[in-house]
Amino acid sequence: MIKEVIINGERLALIVRSQFSPQSTQFFTKDDDTLQLGFIVYGAGKFITPHVHKSVTRTIIGTPEVLVVKSGKLKTTFYNDERNEIGEEMLFTGDIIVLFKGGHGFEMIENTTLIEVKQGPYLGELDKEKF
Repeated sequence: MIKEVIINGERLALIVRSQFSPQSTQFFTKDDDTLQLGFIVYGAGKFITPHVHKSVTRTIIGTPEVLVVKSGKLKTTFYNDERNEIGEEMLFTGDIIVLFKGGHGFEMIENTTLIEVKQGPYLGELDKEKF
């Protein structure tokens, strides 16, 4: 249900399949990952104490992103720094993928709607290099 995509010793992505349903709160990312992903599980009547997040300076290298497949089916292809194809994974409705590093591309197998979350601010054409 949880798959780390490790190719040539590099952790490129993390996939959480739609069937995964934890009984308690669980984070899938490592504490030092530049983007954190977890499922927060609470029973009815429980509370999250009101809070604010402190203004903390973080240095982020790269642009990690999360895609949630709201509907559809797609093929994710992974590329190394030389832009050579090195692997692929199919994603289905409800799957979540965290992309940490490396190149990637997507082919929609069915009509697909994705939710994307990534580190900002968005820098337009400076943000990515297409190949």
